[in-house]
Amino acid sequence: MSVDVMVYDDLSLSRFALTALLEQHPDIAVVGSVDNIYAALEFAELNRPDVVIVSFDGRDEETVDVAEKIAILPDVRTLLVATACIRPVVRRVFGGEIDGMVRRSVPPQRLFEAVHLVHGGERAFDAELAVAAVSNGDCPLTPRQLSVLEHVDRGDTMEEIAARLCLSEGTVRNYISTIVANMGARNRIDALRMARNHEWI
Repeated sequence: MSVDVMVYDDLSLSRFALTALLEQHPDIAVVGSVDNIYAALEFAELNRPDVVIVSFDGRDEETVDVAEKIAILPDVRTLLVATACIRPVVRRVFGGEIDGMVRRSVPPQRLFEAVHLVHGGERAFDAELAVAAVSNGDCPLTPRQLSVLEHVDRGDTMEEIAARLCLSEGTVRNYISTIVANMGARNRIDALRMARNHEWI
């Protein structure tokens, strides 16, 4: 039985390549291909493909927001294909309604398997992504420290971080000092660079 798949990717060459790859599989039929995530939601609402593949850089929270809306549609399964798999996004996806997440670097056969797994009602996460979702791996920071660093990365002020995490501004400053020390960074900018490079944030 053929699996009807819709593909979203905002990069034309990437979208065409992914579509061509999927169409090589005898049991997969690409029924739609779009370059706008909201067009993907509209297509899914109107056509109810079996599986919606959302291919993106892995950091765009807005894309994940819309993917979650697609994931709760009746009879539609959702699979994320991401370039970067940062821990906050992986944790969010792993704990939510989205059915699976794989890296763009996986072999084609692994992608085909993931499509069939989610279509069959199972979840499809690469082993290393599952580990990243439930642990910090080699990250020297606690979940609370990572949360503070994520807010710093978003450009939040000390006052905003304190309000959002129910902390005093002094405690936030102490957290940042500890983060810099634990990471062996020169300053908060260096800590942010290191955390991004390791995909901790």
